[in-house]
Amino acid sequence: MPEIKPFRAQKRMKELMAGHFRGVDAAAKDPDRKVAWCTSVGPAELLHSFGFEVYYPENHGAMLGATRSAEKYIPLANALGYSPDICSYLTSDIGAFLAGETPLQRAYGLEGVPRPDVLVYNTNQCRDVQDWFSFYGRRFGVPVIGVNSPTGVSEVTRPHVNAMVAQYQALIPTLEEVSGRRFDPDRFREVMGLSAKTSDLWKECLWQASYRPSPLTFFDACILMGPAVVLRGTPEAVAFYEELLAELKERVDGGVAAVEGERYRVYWEGMPVWGKLRDLALFFQELRTAVVVSTYCNSWVFDAFDPADPFESMARAYLELFIVRSDDAKERIMARLIEEFQVDGVVYHDAKTCPHNSNTRYGLPQRLKERTGVPFIVIYGDLNDLRCFSEEQAKTNIEAFVEQLGPGRAAAGG
Repeated sequence: MPEIKPFRAQKRMKELMAGHFRGVDAAAKDPDRKVAWCTSVGPAELLHSFGFEVYYPENHGAMLGATRSAEKYIPLANALGYSPDICSYLTSDIGAFLAGETPLQRAYGLEGVPRPDVLVYNTNQCRDVQDWFSFYGRRFGVPVIGVNSPTGVSEVTRPHVNAMVAQYQALIPTLEEVSGRRFDPDRFREVMGLSAKTSDLWKECLWQASYRPSPLTFFDACILMGPAVVLRGTPEAVAFYEELLAELKERVDGGVAAVEGERYRVYWEGMPVWGKLRDLALFFQELRTAVVVSTYCNSWVFDAFDPADPFESMARAYLELFIVRSDDAKERIMARLIEEFQVDGVVYHDAKTCPHNSNTRYGLPQRLKERTGVPFIVIYGDLNDLRCFSEEQAKTNIEAFVEQLGPGRAAAGG
């Protein structure tokens, strides 16, 4: 029977995640401390420099998906006027709030989500985050501030960077007022240095999957990326990824495969199906197919981070995010990763409520196949709303796709 091999580092990760949620909860109850809510690829480094405890609603949305409770809450947000077609992170999170429920209650003993003092967004992922945070701004009566990123960026240019730097700097007066602290450039550089180190380590962890056999899969990375999302900018995240990287290198040196008898290597493009993450991981194990790379998990790799120039490097890093880029740029990025990770096929997930991170609708898969010769399949589902996902159909199609991959690069010695 297939099995998912656990990582020793996961024990430490669980402790870190518990400490994060309980720490934010304690700060929300302490009048002398402040909590900022932030989008997952937002200016967390700036918030940490002001001493905010930072909470990420998108991470909470993923928890609702992973616990398969999202469908219980989505209709509550729909009844309030939030369309079933918009981000199911948003609708499940708002619905859970309306119900007064959260997985944080059972997992960590919290009474509910921590009350924010300020909400800070970046629309580099989609505009939904602005509307999402605006809901909570009205509910809690606190400031909602953020930056509006360009989309369809082919090359990141000086005007792009300058425009974003100006927007980031414009956040400072409100953050000073809410935090009661003056902006400290030295502290900002220190935090940026920790985020840069976290990013470098996370990238090196992910790139261990370029070895054959791969020591980890996309499904492993979806779990192990937790500290990169919610703890970047802290020494705890750096220490965790140093530990994880050592364990991954140990697996590589020992030839320990995440997928026993690895035959094929696949690229997963798009969002995870959170409620079916484990089921899909085991299914790919049965097919002896390792999902070795994804642009989703790479979203927390920020090569541009530079503590010597924190504003410009933060602006550039968040502009280089895959989801922000033009289709031509995405095609170049994916072609490079297909080669680096020796990919045999690409699985595109067309997520019903996440058009911004579903790269299947304007001919990109066909163009990339023409460019690389690597075949692809599209499966239809959603990040949180399992009513949009037919597991039987998806597995049937994936199995047929894998059977058509031929001997694979591994078997061919390539």
